[in-house]
Amino acid sequence: MKLIDLHEDLAYSNQQGIDVIDGDHQSSLKLLSNFDSLVFASIFPHVNTRDERSDLLTSLYGSFTPSTTFSFELLIDQIKFYLYLERKGLVKIVRSAKDLNEPRTKLLLSLEGADALRDYIDIYLLRELNVRNLGLTWNYDNKFASSCMSGKDYGLTSEGEELVKLANSLGVIVDLAHAGKRTVLEVASITRKPVIVSHGNMMKLKMHRRNLDDEEIEAVVKTKGVIGITAIVSTLREPTIQGVAENLRYVGESYGWEYVSLGTDFLGIKETPQGFENVMKVKELLKFVDGHEEEVLWKNAMRVIMSNMGYSVP
Repeated sequence: MKLIDLHEDLAYSNQQGIDVIDGDHQSSLKLLSNFDSLVFASIFPHVNTRDERSDLLTSLYGSFTPSTTFSFELLIDQIKFYLYLERKGLVKIVRSAKDLNEPRTKLLLSLEGADALRDYIDIYLLRELNVRNLGLTWNYDNKFASSCMSGKDYGLTSEGEELVKLANSLGVIVDLAHAGKRTVLEVASITRKPVIVSHGNMMKLKMHRRNLDDEEIEAVVKTKGVIGITAIVSTLREPTIQGVAENLRYVGESYGWEYVSLGTDFLGIKETPQGFENVMKVKELLKFVDGHEEEVLWKNAMRVIMSNMGYSVP
């Protein structure tokens, strides 16, 4: 069975002492080996601190490890971990389209939040390091764009516009998870390639600052992008596998099944929905999307990957 997961925190969890190679916690390379899998492997270069912003996030998410500082050194360390996994023969890092057919678990490197970048030109460095997916924000505003937690949603800055344009030209996917509404709408209006929301759910089903309203969904759809439905419990109307399925069906039935995928956020969340405790439960989730398994599990996400790499998809 083919599986593309648009967001898993393998490197960050490894730094927290979780066994992401042979473990059974939410996801691991051992569990992923049960699929023909491609994972957007998150790079999350955040340093733990404590301030008012982390208190806000705790109030919104329930439980939260405070993180407010961004480190280029951590970014490099997490990429080095993924390269270590590849040297051990455990994974294949996606560098080009031919790597998408590798039999091993494939990792598409994904930077969660552009905060560690000094300026938009740094994306050239990311591209040389084989980072193929770029989240403009995490939960804080930055020099490129406003986040979903913004007190003033100012959207894209001029430097953010240049970052999006350069990402398009370099074949780097633009990821709008955690972005503010104006950021989502403005990116969708200027991008020349499909965008993704790697891990998010629907505002219509649950009022939450991390969720997307219908205008945002429509904007992503107009780029021919894809939304990865996530297992973040606080963003679900019902904290169960049925709650995850409800979000899948909302996008599929309202906007088209070609625009919805999975972005579990496994290894990045402390609590999982009942019945969806680990990546193996994806097989149970398919019972709720009868007839659309291929689109949800891999076909939609693969279309976006190939389009950003410059290949037409029939």
